[in-house]
Amino acid sequence: MGLPQTMRHIATTGPGGPEVMAIATGPVPVPAPDELLIAVHVAGVNRPDVQQRRGAYPPPPGASPIIGLEAAGVVAAIGQGVAGWAIGEPVCALTNGGAYAEYVAAPAAQALRPPAGYDHLRAAALPETYFTVWANLFDRGGLRAGESVLVHGGSSGIGTTAIQLAKAFGATVYVTAGSNEKCAACRSLGADVAINYRTQDFVEEIARLTERRGVDVVLDMVGGDYIPRNIRCLALDGRLVQIAFLQGSKVAEFDMMPVMTRRLTVTGSTMRPRSTAQKGAIADALREKVWPLLDQGRCGPVIHATFQLEDAAKAHALMETSAHVGKIMLTAR
Repeated sequence: MGLPQTMRHIATTGPGGPEVMAIATGPVPVPAPDELLIAVHVAGVNRPDVQQRRGAYPPPPGASPIIGLEAAGVVAAIGQGVAGWAIGEPVCALTNGGAYAEYVAAPAAQALRPPAGYDHLRAAALPETYFTVWANLFDRGGLRAGESVLVHGGSSGIGTTAIQLAKAFGATVYVTAGSNEKCAACRSLGADVAINYRTQDFVEEIARLTERRGVDVVLDMVGGDYIPRNIRCLALDGRLVQIAFLQGSKVAEFDMMPVMTRRLTVTGSTMRPRSTAQKGAIADALREKVWPLLDQGRCGPVIHATFQLEDAAKAHALMETSAHVGKIMLTAR
């Protein structure tokens, strides 16, 4: 049976709140020579999607203007020159956009076969957070067995992934979260200590818990006044890895002296602007280092809620409350 010519997808009427998103009909993408066309069963909802909807995170040149950075389903078509895939095979992929749809084209280098026992829902919850955590916590942050890490936003999709992978690779894990219930959820995933940032000062807690040594890595998505506080949490030769700025990228006063005297590294990255080759290298590392853990039933994604594709606005509204623990998903079929 041939492919349909049109598909349902989520369109936006312009920058704004969740209400600017609505179901629409448009053409099915044609895969480029290095791409797979995926018949999407489930797509993931991520913070960058919210930023794109608000007009603050435009897609890179050549990417689909449709929102959505990860999907799982089956291979529907194969671009010329792509080897190693068959029509009808299960697949999950990090996309450059376009995942809030019934079909999405994604570079084959960014596609992975789902781990053993994973359905489309669980597989779709993997790419964005696992690519991001691997690239930032282990690659840029250099987290190693025997070290310690402070993960902010421990109950987010990124946080729940970082907790599990950091523990699996032998690190001591401290997290912050915004309620006692979220702290309990983080501990249940393997966090050694969960700090309620609404009732505790995480800088004081880290100093106390580490006997003033500090942690080796801080993974932060908050920014703003967390930046100097994160610096105070770092041990000698510590690394601050910045992956988002929910409270802004600027801080009124920032003393760089500790960076020099304690030999600290301040780094960070975004995923979407990276080249296909760079994302493909991350996919290779995940396939080698992380997928065996997932095959064993370890370190899996935490899924908080699932919505139908046409209810994408409700999914975004939930994400903006930050009431969730783990991932928010959209089912397209």
